[in-house]
Amino acid sequence: MDVQKPGRMNSAETRETGEIVARARAGDAEAWGDLYREYAPAIFRFCRRSLPTREDAEDATMEIFMKVRDKLNQYDASRPFSAWLYRVAANHCWDMLRRRKIRQDKETDDLETVPLEHPDPSQLDQLIEQRTGEEVRKALDKLVRRAFVGVVLLRARHELRHALEGTSVMAAGGAR
Repeated sequence: MDVQKPGRMNSAETRETGEIVARARAGDAEAWGDLYREYAPAIFRFCRRSLPTREDAEDATMEIFMKVRDKLNQYDASRPFSAWLYRVAANHCWDMLRRRKIRQDKETDDLETVPLEHPDPSQLDQLIEQRTGEEVRKALDKLVRRAFVGVVLLRARHELRHALEGTSVMAAGGAR
């Protein structure tokens, strides 16, 4: 069974997919495996275009298929399975991006109230002490945009994850 774009499947392919879905609904693990093997590559490509990193797309693909497995009884067999699957995938990707933005906003909300500290007095510290807090904040707002800081934090976390994964692989004797 070749996966095609929604609306381009002929009636035999639609019938075959419908039969596989019906078997998967009945608990047939082999049918579920068939669905996964046929559709997972296309769903991964969809997620990869929708999400910022390959790791996000891999995670999303697995989560989407777990969600589909749990909600397979909600699928309306009178409609194309691939259209329903892509709708589930699109909603999942949107949810991931929305949660990430909310989390990123929460992480950067307190940046406006973080005190400026430096262990050694320097000319910069003296200049800051001479100015009011409001003047310093206005000057920093011109230099540091909130969204930029969030992106930097996200990239730093991503690089840290890769560094730690690389360390654990190397410690186990593997190579990356």
